[in-house]
Amino acid sequence: MKFILHFTPAATQALRKLKTDSGLKKRYKAVAKTLKLLSENPRHPSLQTHIYSSIAGPYGEKIFEAYAEQKTPAAYRVFFYYGPRKEEITIFAITPHP
Repeated sequence: MKFILHFTPAATQALRKLKTDSGLKKRYKAVAKTLKLLSENPRHPSLQTHIYSSIAGPYGEKIFEAYAEQKTPAAYRVFFYYGPRKEEITIFAITPHP
């Protein structure tokens, strides 16, 4: 099943910063690959998707964390939730690992 990705304003801003900062080119490529995999299969093994229980979505949705990078200082993660409609995913945040 293919998912349509929606982005919160914060996620859009983070993605734009990664894309325009030449020093973050490698990280942008990793995040872009993660977003592609999320749209195709959010449970893809390389994403290591799991519930991130510290926060909830705006309407109480479960937030999931997907890995964009691994074994890297301040590795980037993509936080998302399913919805608002069926076959849609909302990208909540794109950020270095907290």
